[in-house]
Amino acid sequence: MQTVTLRSFNSKDTDSVVDLWTISGLVRPWNDPRKDIERKLLVQPELFLVAHDGLRVVGTAMAGYDGHRGWIHYFAIHPEQQGRGLGRRLLQDIEQRLGALGCPKIHLNVRSTNEAAAGFWRAVGYAPSDSLTFARRLITD
Repeated sequence: MQTVTLRSFNSKDTDSVVDLWTISGLVRPWNDPRKDIERKLLVQPELFLVAHDGLRVVGTAMAGYDGHRGWIHYFAIHPEQQGRGLGRRLLQDIEQRLGALGCPKIHLNVRSTNEAAAGFWRAVGYAPSDSLTFARRLITD
């Protein structure tokens, strides 16, 4: 088994990241993942982490902190790596980074149909919120 290292994203990871997001079911027709990566690199790029096994990206966490709350997006672990503790390890790293910025609370969205992801988040101590998420596109990809 390859050793998995956690590090900040770099542009050489792009194809591998998009592949992982596609395999993980995170890519949607209305969100261009490459544009999402470009946008993230303009704002807090140090909060875009990848887990790399020496050959490919096997995990990602794209986080942000707005001074009030932290958010986690594009949290993905390759199916072959799930259940081995990598998700917890990646989450711990991103929580430490957000905590160092003074972030008091983290939010994330999970699609209502993704029971496996909801189970992971419950298992690591996150709870469903009673708030609704509303969205509006400002830029069409």
